[in-house]
Amino acid sequence: MTLVVITLLVYGLARSMPGNPLTVQLGESDPSRKLNPEDQQRMLEIYGLDKPWPVGYAQWISRVIQGDLGRSITRKQPVTRLIGERIGPTVLISGTALFLTWFLAIPLGLYASARGGRIDERCTGLVLYAMYSFPTFVAALFLQIIFAVWLRDTPWELPLFGMSDLPSDAPFFDRCMDVGWHAILPITCQTYVVLAYNSRFIKANLEEVVRQDYIRTARAKGAGPWRVLVHHAFRNTLIPLVTLLGLSLPALVGGSVIIEQIFTWPGMGRLFFESIRERDYPTIMGLTLMFSVLTLVGQLLADILYSIVDPRVNVE
Repeated sequence: MTLVVITLLVYGLARSMPGNPLTVQLGESDPSRKLNPEDQQRMLEIYGLDKPWPVGYAQWISRVIQGDLGRSITRKQPVTRLIGERIGPTVLISGTALFLTWFLAIPLGLYASARGGRIDERCTGLVLYAMYSFPTFVAALFLQIIFAVWLRDTPWELPLFGMSDLPSDAPFFDRCMDVGWHAILPITCQTYVVLAYNSRFIKANLEEVVRQDYIRTARAKGAGPWRVLVHHAFRNTLIPLVTLLGLSLPALVGGSVIIEQIFTWPGMGRLFFESIRERDYPTIMGLTLMFSVLTLVGQLLADILYSIVDPRVNVE
């Protein structure tokens, strides 16, 4: 039921946007080439756009039940093929960013909690707050200026756009290195904001837990500060962290629309942006359905992980 409501709302909003795929294509083509009203009506009937959007949604959902996400209007390809081509590049940068975020956020959160109130922790917190408040698209532009313009012709120069500059027949290792070199800036932009938020989130949860009675009992028994913090306190903050991790699953394939557009990274976020701009309704709905399913799967996964991190929680 949740999927039906989400897709119904998105389909209605998409069809309510000004214009349609034909008007967008005509606006980008040669002004001297115009379709007469009869041809336009015929094209609308071919694409199923001549009917009200509730009827169009009913036709779309009936195809989805049969396992058919439709065919892209602008790219003339099946939506499933388009998604399959774009999911790899997005998982590359989003998966790496997700790993780096948690790999760095947990030690930073523990460090901030252990050093709470000291000058080094205050400086670290100030930097993290500044990172969190700095928009990603502004950071992306600054990084492009620094590493692609100011550092041009130096060993620190990084690619400005795209995923690779090498041909497909280049050696595999060289292509992997080239892709990794291109991915540094997008990964950095996708990592730093979430890193700042997650580390402060961990610190806030730890500060609440360390006030509990069992923490004072552990300290009274002679447990060291780091053992109390990691073994006793951190273990009891895992449930909110699991919730946050479950909600991160859609971002793993959804990526960042703005970041992928700025760096012209051929991923899911850029495809979503282009499909909205082109009024490519089948592609919009295919991506929306996938993101919605992943959101629900992430919440289900979080519920299952609750029983692992806290044996008191019953899976049933």
